[in-house]
Amino acid sequence: MIDYAALNALAAVVREGSFDRAARALHVTPSAVSQRIRLLEERVGCALVVRGQPCRPTETGRRMCQHMDRVRLLEQELTDTLPALVADGPTRVPLPVAVNADSLATWFAPALAAFAANAPVLVELSVDDQDHTAERLRTGAVVAAVTSAARPATGCNSRPLGIMRYLAAASPAFIGRHFAAGVGAGSLALAPSLLFNTKDELQAHWVRRLCHRHVELPRHTLPSPQAFVTAALAGMGWGMFPQEMIADLLAEERLVELVPGTPLDVPLYWQTARAASGLLDDLTRQMVAAARQGLRPL
Repeated sequence: MIDYAALNALAAVVREGSFDRAARALHVTPSAVSQRIRLLEERVGCALVVRGQPCRPTETGRRMCQHMDRVRLLEQELTDTLPALVADGPTRVPLPVAVNADSLATWFAPALAAFAANAPVLVELSVDDQDHTAERLRTGAVVAAVTSAARPATGCNSRPLGIMRYLAAASPAFIGRHFAAGVGAGSLALAPSLLFNTKDELQAHWVRRLCHRHVELPRHTLPSPQAFVTAALAGMGWGMFPQEMIADLLAEERLVELVPGTPLDVPLYWQTARAASGLLDDLTRQMVAAARQGLRPL
């Protein structure tokens, strides 16, 4: 039989990133968490977690974390139909999900909120670049993710969501100051740009397609889609924006495309752990319906 108390400790360490934070989440001591994982590692005969900042699961640890997440979801469904099994009354199951910041700032948040308002879950949302959210699925840190990867991670299902269209834009004053002679490799190499974080490759992709070569861009780093808009309006730099986010600003000519007619389309997919869970199925239906309204069709 699997020691689920130990498996729960392992999942908490991977989810929280450290033994101390996992202990606080489980209301036990860090030594108790460490002992549970050590006994589990002795039983399976291999390491399950790599100690570090943050702690990471080994391949076997990742598979065991995925199993624990699925068990939680299945247990929740069972208690919904047999509430007498829960001595302390109704409970909510943790639901770790990963999403890219631009989806969160546009179509994703209302759909997730509507689902969580009526489902017995506690959402644990992590934000990462759409090219990297699938890695969180692969490591077992989340059970669902919005990602640019069409190919499902091991043990997962993948559903197409739609296309998020990005536009390169800046304020009219910024364009007049930096691109009066046109937008090209030379002017782009001098004009400050806005980058979400070091994983953000959208600007590089757009510039490479426009100039047919790599251009080293001076950049401000602003890890917030809303801050991007504020910074662009103030003339701090140019950036890649979801079309939906800046449509009104473009219509009002408070922001202007750097090169009209050069959008960058990013296909997005919804990946979930392959678990027979009604909760995940309901969440998937909500996300697919919301994406149908908020994204362009693939």
